[in-house]
Amino acid sequence: MKRFGGIILLGLAAASLLSPLPAGAQKTDLKMMTGPIGGAWYPLGGALADLVQRNVPGVSMAISPGGGIANVEAIEMGKADLAFSFSSSGVDAVHGRPPFKGKMTQMRQLANLYPAYLQITVLDGLGIKSIPDLKGKAIAVNPKGNTGEFASQQVLQVHGLSYKDMSKVHFVSNTDAVALMKDGHCQAWLVSTAIPAAGIMDLASARKIRLLSLAEDRIKAVQALNPGYIRLDVPRGTYAGMDYDAAGIGFFSHVIVSAKMPEDLVYEITRAIVRDLPRLGDVVKDMKGVTAKDLALDIGIPFHPGALKYYREIKVLP
Repeated sequence: MKRFGGIILLGLAAASLLSPLPAGAQKTDLKMMTGPIGGAWYPLGGALADLVQRNVPGVSMAISPGGGIANVEAIEMGKADLAFSFSSSGVDAVHGRPPFKGKMTQMRQLANLYPAYLQITVLDGLGIKSIPDLKGKAIAVNPKGNTGEFASQQVLQVHGLSYKDMSKVHFVSNTDAVALMKDGHCQAWLVSTAIPAAGIMDLASARKIRLLSLAEDRIKAVQALNPGYIRLDVPRGTYAGMDYDAAGIGFFSHVIVSAKMPEDLVYEITRAIVRDLPRLGDVVKDMKGVTAKDLALDIGIPFHPGALKYYREIKVLP
C-alpha cells in the first residue's frame, strides 16, 4: 500500500453550510489515513469525515489512502491526526515489536470497529489440506506494509515455514490475486478482510476452492506472538460449496488518534461517531449492528482521554 497518497477533501463546502462556524470558534484541519481505494476503509473514512464535519463545529477533515502498519507510523510521525489500523498492528506498535522499529508512543485508541478474518483459500484438488502443504507452492498475499501480509507471515512462521519455502510469493491487490488464482499461477491466497469477501466469492464462481483451517494449538501459537489476534472462524455456507467451518484468526479494525489531539476535540469526535453509528453501517455493512459498547472494547491499546471520558459518560466503560 502507498503510505501517503493524494489527499481528498470531502464535502467541505457542504459541511460549512450544514455546520456554520460559531462566533469565536477556531477552525481545525485534521488529516485522516484510511485504506486503499476499493477497500472498506476508504469509503468508511469518507463517511466518518462527513459526520464529524457536520457535527463538530469548525472541524474539516481530509482523508488519504494508507494501510494498517503505515497508518500507525503516520500517527507517530505527526503526518496524520486520525487513522484506521488493526488491533494486531496496534498491539505490536505499543510494545515496539516487528514490523515496527521501536515503541510507538503517540498512538491512542478512539474506537474499535469490526473484525477482519485471515482467510486461507486454496484451489481444490491439489492435495493442499493444511498449511504445511503450502511448501513449494505459489501463494498470493496482501501487499507489503499491510497488516494482513504480516499476519500471513506469522501464520506460516508457527508452522515452521517462511516465504523462502514457497516457489513464488505475489504481493498483490485482491483483484490481482483472484486473477492469479483463476489462471492457476497461484495455488493459495492468504487475505485478511471481512466475510464474505467479494474476491473469494468471485473466485469460487470460477474455480472449486477450499478454505484451510488452523489447528487449535497453532491458533494459540499465533496469539502468543501477538495477543491482538482473536479466534475467528469462517462459518459454513459463507462461500459456494463450503459445508464446514474454517477455524482461524483475525483482528479488529479500529480508529486511532494522535496523543497530541486535545481532549475536548476527541470527546466531540467520539460523541459524533456514537450518535451516527447507523449511518456508518449504511456505508460499510460490517458496521451494521456495532454498538457503543463495541466501540469501547479494550483491545490492549491506551484510550485517548477524550474518548475515555465520553465512554464513561455513557456508561459503556467503568
